[in-house]
Amino acid sequence: MPQPDSRSVHVNRPLTNISIAFIQQAKNFVSGRVFPSVPVDKQSDSYFTYTKADWFRDEARKRGDSSESAGSGYDIGTSTFNCDVFAFHKDVGDQIQANSDAPLNPLRDAAQFVIQRLLLRKEIQWATDFMVSGSWDTNVTGTTDFTKWSTYAGSDPITNIETGKETILKNTGYMPNTLVLGYTTFRYLKNHPLLVDRFKHTTPDVLTEALMAAIFGLERVLVCMAIKNTANENETASYSFVQTGADALLCYVNPTPSPLQPSAGYCFEWKGISDGIGETVATRSFNMPQLGSRHQRVESQMAFDNKVISAAMGYYFTTAA
Repeated sequence: MPQPDSRSVHVNRPLTNISIAFIQQAKNFVSGRVFPSVPVDKQSDSYFTYTKADWFRDEARKRGDSSESAGSGYDIGTSTFNCDVFAFHKDVGDQIQANSDAPLNPLRDAAQFVIQRLLLRKEIQWATDFMVSGSWDTNVTGTTDFTKWSTYAGSDPITNIETGKETILKNTGYMPNTLVLGYTTFRYLKNHPLLVDRFKHTTPDVLTEALMAAIFGLERVLVCMAIKNTANENETASYSFVQTGADALLCYVNPTPSPLQPSAGYCFEWKGISDGIGETVATRSFNMPQLGSRHQRVESQMAFDNKVISAAMGYYFTTAA
């Protein structure tokens, strides 16, 4: 593989801006919207953890005159993150650039193409780390523990969600605020008679994520809609959802990450890949003269590590629909 020339050492700020804008518009991907992103200066490092039980003991006592107050403390531990670097590139050849009416369009399209691949990789990793029963303290299974929500006769998703909310609140002291749905689950829920009945006299529209959040008493409902092609190049495409379509995750998400504030999960993102410009995604363009005088390579990279911070703050519904 030919080596890039000296101009590859700098991040292309305009192409990085295009990549960031594309990320913000890619609403089918939930990996950047569910848990807060924590930009970090080091690729790997430690973060503090706290013993939950220390924060909920009733230890305050009456204080007599000239006597000391009751006191205690809490244990602090550490855990670690390690942000793996992922990268992908696309070449833009001489003929494509020469044939283009707007010379920057091929580079812009290439930037969007490569960042799409990185977003897909990040989404798949997010599903592997978070959208699975083994990551959370509580897991319930449709048919076994509750009536699947796709079975309209007899199922009660409102009560099931309330049970999950109570479980997280009782075990952590925090009320869950976010529900992440596989698309199949969302498809059945938005037509569920118990949910439709709540709004049938006030809105003629189908239930949106916002209306569903209001019914469940949550701040957000997010739907996983990203798809992937599992076939190799030049094979017949085989499409499937990235996240298991029939599952759901109820959780508490801290909107403002803090060392003293828990959350079900965080995504640590390393800023070191952006050559000091402070971004957690970086896009470069550089000449490949051995392939043509105007041949350009567009390359994006990002580095991240998904971490479950509090498994007790997640309540997972397997085969909910």
